Amino acid sequence: MNRALVFLALLTALPLRVAAETWALPRMSYGAPDLQGTWTNATLTGLERFDDVDALVLTPEQAGRIERGASDFLDSIDDVPEGELEAGGDVGGYNTFWIDPGSRLAVVNGEIRSSIIVDPEDGELPYSWRGWMRLIGRFWQLRKTDDPETRLLGERCLVGFGSTGGPPMLPVLYNNHYKIVQSPGFVMILVEMNHDARIIRIDAGHLPPQIRPWLGDSVGRWEGDSLVVETTNFHPGQSFRASLRHQIYMSDDAIVVERFTRTGPGEILYEFSVEDLSTYTQVWRGELPLRAAEGPIYEYACHEGNYSLAHILAGEREDD
Repeated sequence: MNRALVFLALLTALPLRVAAETWALPRMSYGAPDLQGTWTNATLTGLERFDDVDALVLTPEQAGRIERGASDFLDSIDDVPEGELEAGGDVGGYNTFWIDPGSRLAVVNGEIRSSIIVDPEDGELPYSWRGWMRLIGRFWQLRKTDDPETRLLGERCLVGFGSTGGPPMLPVLYNNHYKIVQSPGFVMILVEMNHDARIIRIDAGHLPPQIRPWLGDSVGRWEGDSLVVETTNFHPGQSFRASLRHQIYMSDDAIVVERFTRTGPGEILYEFSVEDLSTYTQVWRGELPLRAAEGPIYEYACHEGNYSLAHILAGEREDD
């Protein structure tokens, strides 16, 4: 190889290596690690393992094929026709501009991951028979149009789609940003979708069991340089969490434990476990990075001008 090219490659990599070696964990004035900032968990890695992949860790060749395939798919649906359209003609994918699932697979500890789930080893949700029946039953309820309460929470703008607000906080099709703000007694996580805000009380006890807010009741503590958050008291209406990228069922008695660990100037390692033995055969765990994102989180606009829910219910009443 040309010596000049070798020298240039080494010179280019030098600032990154120096930055990694000289980086020091930032801390708040009261000593806790500084997790503040705007972060994103957007990634092509899904909650469960890709169907044609067996291992948790992907090779660079496998990762390249998956990432190129995702890019080609998004390009194929972004097919807005040019010029003047005929009345009633195909308008193409005019609405795909807001789709933002990420363009890269998740990398944890230098490993390219094929699933967020790391335990069980097969990368799949370990539903029990009872839990699976609960999930199927909730899917069946979505066919009903008797009242708005049977519709998805995201359709009603109560919380975001899927488990974007969590916990666990999982990537969805768009709006995958989070803003973290800290004080000595609290950590606040602002979720981009639906502008949900998680208020985590530090070194506090849980609320009484009869109080069950949206996103559950979260209390935190510092274990070394990691923020550990335990969430209980889930709202029963939040048991079914569905998006195009994942569908999970969690009972209102589930316990979710999250760990936030700053691993570099632009990354937080996010780890979580879900204990819900009335739904799953075991505790299941996941990992993914939160990466630093530029810019503020803008106001979330939900269903302004969208009358679909009212029309769905009105249409069913007409049939009645």
